[in-house]
Amino acid sequence: QVQLVESGGGLVRAGDSLRVSCAASGRTFSSYTMGWFRQAPGKEREFVASASWSAVNTYYADSVKGRFTISRDNAKNTMYLQMNSLKPEDTAVYYCAAGIASIGITRWVYWGQGTQVTVPS
Repeated sequence: QVQLVESGGGLVRAGDSLRVSCAASGRTFSSYTMGWFRQAPGKEREFVASASWSAVNTYYADSVKGRFTISRDNAKNTMYLQMNSLKPEDTAVYYCAAGIASIGITRWVYWGQGTQVTVPS
């Protein structure tokens, strides 16, 4: 089992920056691909970013590419999402997830409870 706890969400102005964190406990954090997802009111959960176990391979949704940066510190069992130039459309609950990657596909196995990020228009 892996337990994931997000933190760092909040209310920020458009154009501001915010960093959310995901602390993991349980089984070996470094063996998992880690990812961030988000869900806005009335919308389905969508992929935001992911990082392989070494963070050598990172992937981003087109909507956040160039503004968001995913990183992880395996020694601290923690993953981060640095969000810059925030927009109102970034408003959502942000979830972290731990997954198992195989042949180019990641199966997301563990999920956190989410942290709210609000960017008023």
